[in-house]
Amino acid sequence: MTDTLPIDSIAASVPAQGLAQLKDLSLDQVISSLATDLSRFAISLAAAILVFYVGRFIITRLYTITEHILSKRQVDASLVTFVLSFVRIVLYFILIVSVIGILGIETSSFLALFASAGVAVGMALSGTLQNFAGGVLILALKPYRVGDYIEAQGFAGTVKKIEIFNTVITTPDNKTIIIPNGGLSTGAINNSTTQNYRRIEWKIGISYGDNVERAREVILSMLTSDSRVVTNPAANEGFPAPVVYLASLDDSAVTLTIRAWVRSGDFWDVFFHFNEQFYNQLPTRAGVSFPFPQMDVHVHPDTTCKG
Repeated sequence: MTDTLPIDSIAASVPAQGLAQLKDLSLDQVISSLATDLSRFAISLAAAILVFYVGRFIITRLYTITEHILSKRQVDASLVTFVLSFVRIVLYFILIVSVIGILGIETSSFLALFASAGVAVGMALSGTLQNFAGGVLILALKPYRVGDYIEAQGFAGTVKKIEIFNTVITTPDNKTIIIPNGGLSTGAINNSTTQNYRRIEWKIGISYGDNVERAREVILSMLTSDSRVVTNPAANEGFPAPVVYLASLDDSAVTLTIRAWVRSGDFWDVFFHFNEQFYNQLPTRAGVSFPFPQMDVHVHPDTTCKG
């Protein structure tokens, strides 16, 4: 047997003021009120549809303008895709919220829900978002490009790939290193590829008593005979010819500093080549010797000792 609620209890659940208003309205008035509400809703619906299509047209135009600006500035393709997608999502979100508001639906709680969710996601993914923001900055500002040789975060290698979250480099011994973009965007980066020329510096110690001038002549002759070394500043962007300085008088050696400019791509080949050439040729051609750390010990007879 099913229980049925009395009519009085149903009536009691309806606000008394609403029932009183319904009792006072005639059928024509009820129909007129419904017609008014329907007409208002129809107007709101028409306005919402109009706003939606106009907004979509504006979004399309803004999307095209943004794409044109990014392509004109030669922004990285991966960054262009991200920016365009982000712009479209944000604009459509604003458009949908506006349309919902025109229809008379309360949007404050809707926006509060999204804001709370955004804060929660941001706190949970703080490190990932930092890398994401760093990737956007790197792709936009371009402190380095694919193919550049960089030193950063304790690693050195050639950049193979720049992604939104990470940068992939290959070390000289062919190891693949994946570095988060967050640290790269805020830390120091040594990019050795941005300039066409680099300076090589050697420090060589020769013995006291060796002819420094003769050593300088032989070293300069060796360097200027190599076509990879800059010898004509006018033809090489003004970079100077090789020089040799007497840098310091150390405990066991006279230290010479040798500086020469080469193209960036020849840096390591020239550096290691002349390391070997200086060692092999300077003793025979310049008559110098390479000293090693030594200490002179003077022994004095003990005159106080009695036999």
